[in-house]
Amino acid sequence: MLNSMPSYAHSITSRLPQVGTTIFSVMSALAQQHQAVNLSQGFPDFDAPAELLSLLDQHAKAGHNQYAPMTGVPALREAIAAKVNALYGAQYDVEAEVTVTAGATQALFTAVAAMVHPGDEVIVFTPVYDSYGPSIELQGGKVVYAHLTLPDYKPDWDEVARLITPRTRMIMLNTPHNPTGTVWTAEDMQRLIALVRDTDIVLVSDEVYEHMVFDQARHESVMRYPELAERSFVVSSFGKTYHITGWKVAYCLAPRELMAEFRKAHQFIVFTVHAPSQYALADFMKRPGWYEQLKALYQGKRDIFRQALSGSRFELLPCQGTYFQCVKYGAISDEGDRAFVERLTREQGVAAIPVSAFYPQGDDHGVIRFCFAKSAATLEKALERLIKL
Repeated sequence: MLNSMPSYAHSITSRLPQVGTTIFSVMSALAQQHQAVNLSQGFPDFDAPAELLSLLDQHAKAGHNQYAPMTGVPALREAIAAKVNALYGAQYDVEAEVTVTAGATQALFTAVAAMVHPGDEVIVFTPVYDSYGPSIELQGGKVVYAHLTLPDYKPDWDEVARLITPRTRMIMLNTPHNPTGTVWTAEDMQRLIALVRDTDIVLVSDEVYEHMVFDQARHESVMRYPELAERSFVVSSFGKTYHITGWKVAYCLAPRELMAEFRKAHQFIVFTVHAPSQYALADFMKRPGWYEQLKALYQGKRDIFRQALSGSRFELLPCQGTYFQCVKYGAISDEGDRAFVERLTREQGVAAIPVSAFYPQGDDHGVIRFCFAKSAATLEKALERLIKL
């Protein structure tokens, strides 16, 4: 019996001693406990396109159920390369520069694992998506934090310049940005170009919300800028684009020298990705007009959400992209953001995420994040409750 066996817990030294249960799991569990409307985790509560689900069924029944190639099904890699060429004017070799991954988090982790050595420094921007820091620390790297400042959460490029040292190996960027919903501009990209020019710094560009940029703005992918593309791993997500977060299929693009290193790590981290999903996605990507429809869908939901809260005591922060809306709640409560979202869940029946969870030291600016990637009925129910505060 286990109880009779000696305990070795005293000899375990954690490599991630500060990491516990994620705030997303905590808030979703609390929402379920109190039967609250869950606007905390970033996933849609509506289904994927019926055509895509039908294609998945067709390919599974057609026998595409064994290992896919390590780099991804050729037809899907071809579709990805065609997409980024059409959207951004970027050309990637299908055989050497495009890899299908088991979700975007795996792609981000693999890029870090492939490039970061013990003692290397990696600059990330806070508030920061929670997988970046642990990915760096597990490789023995040092996380260096640059700050996106309220109310518009724009990068301070003078601060970034000060943070770059001879040990800087990588900069990780995320636009459109989770959790803040802000979008980097062409000027931001030019400042980044100037900073990394004549350095060996590698970039990891998390662009999973690339198709959710609002108000006629343009997504400034690093792929639009040859000086950035030549040193970048670019990551995007089918889960975000096609409402299929549970499929965990994404991709990474990089110049062949970088991708060769990426694939060395990829083959031992995950090796291959669910085959029927890849065939289905390759077929569905031929459908015209999807990206425009997606942008219109989420801008419509954002506008409904913001209009409903505009007369409330919540202070709306800018939302230029993604499917997240950040708000300040100082006119309602002086509680810390974690205490406020927990009470909001228990008493008002709406779950949100405290933005302090995206800061390494838990910096609390009185800001919380809602996800509006929800059905009209879900949003209506949540908004009815929120505007009463």
